[in-house]
Amino acid sequence: MSSETPTGVGGDQGPDVGEVVRFEVTEHGDGAVVVGVHGEIDTMTAPVLSERLAERIGSVSLLVVDLTRVTFLGSAGLAALVEGKEKAENAGSRLRLVCGSHAVTRALEATNLMSLFDVADGVPEALRTA
Repeated sequence: MSSETPTGVGGDQGPDVGEVVRFEVTEHGDGAVVVGVHGEIDTMTAPVLSERLAERIGSVSLLVVDLTRVTFLGSAGLAALVEGKEKAENAGSRLRLVCGSHAVTRALEATNLMSLFDVADGVPEALRTA
């Protein structure tokens, strides 16, 4: 099952960030889910990322966060990823990142956070080494 969800579109959901970031969730067998992130993860969109990860943590054994289509990853986005990793560990789940983009790799390396995460080269590898 796959779903693509623009965030914050219309209503009283806060600022409209639908043009800035969107998420694609794909469920895989054996308790694995891939959350594909498309766009920018900054101060406005990081809380939405946190929500999307929290929705899945605990209900899956492996949560793969595919960041290959992320064009910007700011400090708030990094904090959301660290928070997601901690929540996953506390819930007995694993969170694995697929960086894939220069923006993501650069942000993780510049902050010395790369070694904190379980990182795979691509989604197939992330799922295969589950």
